[in-house]
Amino acid sequence: MSIQYFDLPYRIFLYVLAGLLGGVFGSFMDCMAYRMMHGLDWKKGRSRCDSCGHELGVLDLIPVFSWLYHKGKCRYCGAEIPKDCLYTEAGMALAYILLLHHYGISAYTIRYWLLAAYLLGLSLIDMKTYEIPDGFHIAGIITWLATLPLLEDPLHELKQGLLGALLIGGGILFISLIFDKVSGKEGLGGGDVKLLAVLGLCFGASLSLFNLICACVIGLVFVLVLKQNKIPFGPSISIAAFITMLSGDGIVSWYLSLF
Repeated sequence: MSIQYFDLPYRIFLYVLAGLLGGVFGSFMDCMAYRMMHGLDWKKGRSRCDSCGHELGVLDLIPVFSWLYHKGKCRYCGAEIPKDCLYTEAGMALAYILLLHHYGISAYTIRYWLLAAYLLGLSLIDMKTYEIPDGFHIAGIITWLATLPLLEDPLHELKQGLLGALLIGGGILFISLIFDKVSGKEGLGGGDVKLLAVLGLCFGASLSLFNLICACVIGLVFVLVLKQNKIPFGPSISIAAFITMLSGDGIVSWYLSLF
């Protein structure tokens, strides 16, 4: 159901709710990524200040607001809180609002909200470790399966998803193996291939191809800007996936109309 069907006050309420939810998921994924990178159990224990170790309370954990209210510092020891926390929470809040605006109240909104959170988490880890934990791929597959029955034509979506995963994931795996054999160097990592396959499930064949092309362009831009021979590809795929969620259908339809 489109958001435009609701009165303005209710639309504002839904946007605010989506923003809060996005901020919460952004904060959670930031914390999860930090714990996973440092070998900590992300499922247990309360959040603590990285500097003084003080357990954080409710007033310290309100997305965006807490960082701004405390001026980016721990209210117990005064240590600075990285601006990355603010950017992560605000960015995810905006992402959730945009997805709600685009898809309205629908199963696609739920699917892409969850997918956006996974993409954020794996990107944060990939940027630091050049690895994407398999747990994120499993979570993406579960999300795809769980939301599949909620869509208008589940059987069609199932076929398109499997086709997208086979063509994009399988095709990239084949090309990557050939490249590794010929060049003697590692091309795409296994985590990147798995991520593209999972996105193939969620997007279908045509949108997955658009996502792949978009990710390659973004990755090339990162290489040119950062001037590094090796960069993590997960963030590029994730940014491309978000672009695909918001505008992929329109761009692909426009391109196909030219023929």
